[in-house]
Formats: sequence, C-alpha cells, structure tokens
Amino acid sequence: MTKVVSGIAYAGSSGSIDPAPTPGRGPLPRPAWMDRAVQRLESFQPEWFARFAPPDESARESAVLILFGPPPAGADGSGDGADADGAVEPVEPGEHVVLIERSHTMRTQPAQIAFPGGSRDPEDPDLVATALREAQEETGVDPAGVDVVVQLPPIFLAPAQFVVTPVLAWWARPSPIGVRDPAEVHDVLSVPVSHLVEPATRFSVTHPSGYVGPGFDLDDLFLWGFTAGLVSSVLELGGLSRPWDAEVQRPLPERFLGGRR
Repeated sequence: MTKVVSGIAYAGSSGSIDPAPTPGRGPLPRPAWMDRAVQRLESFQPEWFARFAPPDESARESAVLILFGPPPAGADGSGDGADADGAVEPVEPGEHVVLIERSHTMRTQPAQIAFPGGSRDPEDPDLVATALREAQEETGVDPAGVDVVVQLPPIFLAPAQFVVTPVLAWWARPSPIGVRDPAEVHDVLSVPVSHLVEPATRFSVTHPSGYVGPGFDLDDLFLWGFTAGLVSSVLELGGLSRPWDAEVQRPLPERFLGGRR
C-alpha cells in the first residue's frame, strides 16, 4: 500500500504508487498553467536559469524529467493510501510532481531529492529521449503516457561538469511507478503542488561555500539545490508561486555536505 503523509505519496523500497481511477479512457488534458509556462518562457526566464547558464565550452549532456500529473490513488482523497500508522489522511485534489530520493549509498549526492534523469546515451536521438529513458529506468514510468510540453533552458552544474536540460511534461496516461534500480533510487515520491506552493513549506538554504538558494520542506525530507531551483522556477513560470519569506534561512543538514549541488 502506498504510504501517504502530508499529501505526499511514497512508493517505498518495494511498493508502488498507482494511478487513481479516472473517468473515460482518453488522455488527461494538461492544466492551463503549463501552457502559460510555455508562453511566459518566450519573454521571461526565471533568475535561476541565468544564474547557472552553461559556458560556451562543451560539457557532458544530461536531462531530467519534470513530470506533473494527477494525484495518485490514495493521495486524491479517495482513501486508498495510508499514513505510517495506517490511518487515511484527507487531502485536497490537485496536480502532483514525481521526484526520487537517491540511493543512500551513491558516491555523489546520496539521499538527495531529485528529478528522474541522467546522462545522454549515444543511442538517445535527443535529450527528450534521454529524460524519458532515464525516468523509465529509475521509476518504471511508461513513456507512452507522457505528454512532453517543452524543453526548459539548460543549466550548468559546475561540480559535475554537466549541462542538464530539464524536460517539462504532463502525465496524460498515468502508470504505476516505484523503485526500479535500488542502486540509484531509494524511494519514489509523488508530491502535491499545493504542498510546494505553501509559504510555510519554503525557505532559503545556506551552504558553507556561500551558496544560498531555495529550499522546500517535504515532510521529513529536505529539497534543495538544483532540483529545488527548478521546482521554484517552474512554479514561477506557471504563475503558481505564492509570496514566501526568502529571509527565513536554514543551513544545509550535515548529511548533505559531502554531496554536490
């Protein structure tokens, strides 16, 4: 059974997050805010993209999938999910986004929250294919059910020397997801947008290096760095962001200090 806490669904190491029953059999239409994000991207780019714009020299290519979709079973108020004590939590409907918790034994960025994604393979025809392939390998998502909306501007991750292309997508035909590669993924999450836009959930993360960036409280998990910046930027592009106090700061927990942003 999917564990649901604070509206966030967790697959666990061996479970799955299943789609909620939907009326009809056709693809689900994507929400209007995603089309607004595409339109705004033509004339406006959040500061995050300019801050980490790729250099002129070449770097390794990679891609991540920013996959929004309807709430899964148990996180849509249907009562199919339960919290840690087995009690059903009432939650409001609304879009969710798929995230992963990286394996705790990885050499870089262990236990950090991220989007599914990874390096481009020679066989990948483009970076959209990279994002879909990696998401399938890590979470089991069926690429056939994904409606690709737009490629966002690439971002340069200096510590890893990667240029990462974020692929914004809508889950038109949801499928079950869960951990497919335990060597890379510890857990798979489905996080409600309503949680991410709640001002009390948001803060600024400070790093000993001097880095300051957006952060999100995900129940017992800590979202920061590259992924948090992308989440914040997409919410801003879609017109979903609510005013929050960036002066509220939290230091990066010590368990993350050995990993890269």
